[in-house]
Amino acid sequence: MTVALAPELERTLAMVADVAAGAVEPWWIIGSAAVALHGAAAVTGIRDVDLLMAMADAERLVAQLGLSPEPESDHPQFRSKLFAMWREPPLPVEIFADFKLRSGDGWNAVQLRTREAIAIGQRTLLVPSAEELHQLLLSFGRPKDLERARLLSARARRPAAAPPPCPRRSSS
Repeated sequence: MTVALAPELERTLAMVADVAAGAVEPWWIIGSAAVALHGAAAVTGIRDVDLLMAMADAERLVAQLGLSPEPESDHPQFRSKLFAMWREPPLPVEIFADFKLRSGDGWNAVQLRTREAIAIGQRTLLVPSAEELHQLLLSFGRPKDLERARLLSARARRPAAAPPPCPRRSSS
C-alpha cells in the first residue's frame, strides 16, 4: 500500500523507524500517525507520533537518545510506567512502555496482538491491524480518538478503484 503523508510526518516516521530498528521486542506506532499509515488520508492535525515499546527497549532507546523519562502522570485515563518525549524530529515523538488504560475502577494493560508492517521509502513502520487500532481508539473514548476510529473505518469501507479498461483490439 502506498501512503501519502505530510512531509513533517514522513520525516518523523523515518527517524522513528531508524531508532526503533534495534528493538528486541515488538513495538508499534499508534494513534493518529497509525491511522494515517493505514491510509486514512482525511486524518489531519497530527501533532505527535506515539511509539509504544516493551519496557527494556524503551529504556534503551531513551538512554540512546539522551532523554530523561518524565515522572509518572496522574492522567485520569492513561498511565505509562515509562514516558519520554523526543523533540528532535519535526513532530515530537512520545515514547512509552507499560501503557495502561483506565476502565471501570481499575487500570488495564494495553496489550496489542497484531502488527502490520508499512513501508515508507526504505524504512518499515509497525502498526496494529486496522481492526485492532479501531478497537483501541474506541476504548480511549475521547472525541478525537472516536473521530480517528471513524476515519479508519471509512478508509476500510472505500470502494476499491476500478481496474483500468482493457485495451481494445483493432479489427483491421
